[in-house]
Amino acid sequence: MDVNNYRASDTSSLNKISTKELIIDAKKGLKVLRKKISKLQDTMYAEGKRSFLICIQGMDTAGKDSLIREVFKDVNARGVIVHSFKVPTEKELKHDFLWRHYIALPERGKIGVFNRTHYENVLVTRVHPEYILSENIPSIKNIDDINDDFYNERIDRINQFENHVKKSGTTILKFFLHLSKEEQKSRLLRRLNTPEKNWKFSEGDLEERKLWDKYQEYYEDTIKKTSTFYAPWFIIPADDKPTARYLVAKILCTEMEKCNFQEPRLPKDIIDKLEFFKKQLNNK
Repeated sequence: MDVNNYRASDTSSLNKISTKELIIDAKKGLKVLRKKISKLQDTMYAEGKRSFLICIQGMDTAGKDSLIREVFKDVNARGVIVHSFKVPTEKELKHDFLWRHYIALPERGKIGVFNRTHYENVLVTRVHPEYILSENIPSIKNIDDINDDFYNERIDRINQFENHVKKSGTTILKFFLHLSKEEQKSRLLRRLNTPEKNWKFSEGDLEERKLWDKYQEYYEDTIKKTSTFYAPWFIIPADDKPTARYLVAKILCTEMEKCNFQEPRLPKDIIDKLEFFKKQLNNK
């Protein structure tokens, strides 16, 4: 499978890709990939020079949480850090919109996962521009000040942020879980019809669903403006969860292998004494 087929170089296919047929044994393939990712992360940690940032976006019910759980199930718990960004806190609103994301970036040797990301600031807020007012930006007096220029400038800052992060040694991979509207309806109904899933349902999900077309428009525009060589977007068909998980794992594994991580070598004077150390241990 050529994972580059899912690079967001042509967002005109955004509303068609979910119907593409993929003939793979996704669940079996995922198990193999998980073990590879785990070993690669161990070596990346030992090398201590680079890190990975996985950004996951998608509409409600796209399967973000379960994808993270299944893809990273075999990775050492100290090797992957997940951040789920919800409504900004009072403290976060006292900083610029990228602050809470910058301090959550992964350490060298680790994989960071953003479940919902800094892109909420140019997606949800375009659908609900009134949210921007809570940031108390000096130049924004009312909603009329929040125009296309405002969002284009914010998108430029996101591109600059990602370029800086990449140059600092972090590989950024961004995944849009592209869910069809019909499949979302099915998943929302499942939440209502399954007692143990009732807790997942929110009345707000139905209100946001009414704005589906707006979200799709802004996703397409944003992906087109922010899919770069240093931080590419991948459009993942998400109606079938096993396939979506497999594709994300395949892309991540492919990109990690390109890094050719190397475990550090012991100094020569220590290597020369290895047999001596073994004898010391065996004699005690």
